Amino acid sequence: MKNKAFFLGLLIMGILFFSASSCSKDDEPGVPVVSTTEATKISQTTAASGGNITNDGGATITAQGVAWSTSQSPTIDDSRTEDGNDGGSFASSISGLEPNTTYYVRAYATNSVGTGYGDAISFATLEEVVDADGNFYSTVIIGNQEWFAENLRTTVYNDGTPIPNIRGDLNWINLTTGAYAWYNNNEASYKETYGALYNWHAVEPGNLCPAGWHVPSDEDWRSLTDYVGGRSLAGGKLKSTRTAPDAHPRWQSPNTGATDEYGFSALPGGIRGENFNFIGIYGFWWSSTENSPEEAWRRFIDFDFVFVSRSHDFKHHGYSVRCVRDN
Repeated sequence: MKNKAFFLGLLIMGILFFSASSCSKDDEPGVPVVSTTEATKISQTTAASGGNITNDGGATITAQGVAWSTSQSPTIDDSRTEDGNDGGSFASSISGLEPNTTYYVRAYATNSVGTGYGDAISFATLEEVVDADGNFYSTVIIGNQEWFAENLRTTVYNDGTPIPNIRGDLNWINLTTGAYAWYNNNEASYKETYGALYNWHAVEPGNLCPAGWHVPSDEDWRSLTDYVGGRSLAGGKLKSTRTAPDAHPRWQSPNTGATDEYGFSALPGGIRGENFNFIGIYGFWWSSTENSPEEAWRRFIDFDFVFVSRSHDFKHHGYSVRCVRDN
């Protein structure tokens, strides 16, 4: 009877030891588990991605972000972002890319055990765009359209014909032919930041944008705003988040609702009419669609509202221009 009790005790002790060993092994930390977010806001040199840490591996997250490379399995030894250590979902901004190149990106998360990676996702940066004046532009794909992510600043049509630069107020408002101006006639301060202001007569010939691109029609603008949620919300989603007291280019505070979630980066170049007004406050962009012999359709975004206004205005007014790729 004593022997039976002795062997039973040994059996119980073995079971307890095995259970304790198993629990200890199961409780040992591992590398984090993370998934990669699809790439968006893809331009010639930038993109956005991110990740979601679904399991910290049982240890504190010490670093998270995305790694990218032209090789198919990027690691933290390649280019990477560092996006805190909060765990959960995170967003990453990728920069310093080469145009017209395929990249691979995957999210990573690091703890005391090591680094876990999400699946690699590929994306291709966009081709460089240059106008007939030699200016380079960033572009962005939104829905099934590719748009300039900057205002046009060419001083020649795409066949090389110069566009007159008209400085005088009375000369400007009496024009019935194409012309452009820099805000306040100050090229040094406003060319690279806000682009040129063109009257609609410069838009009308159809060769203001680089070859393969065009000034968007009223319908092109409608397609854009519909895709990003409708005109009542599109302004906030399309506006640059640069806000005063940031240096120009920027929107006046409060820049209501600005998220720039599609990379369109709309900036308020103001207006050229009888004089110059509204830099940093309002952005106006021509469409190529005529409304009447005196007027054409435009789009308008305000520093203090989230909507995109559609209206028509006199052709002699000077507005910004964005280009959209031909289908």
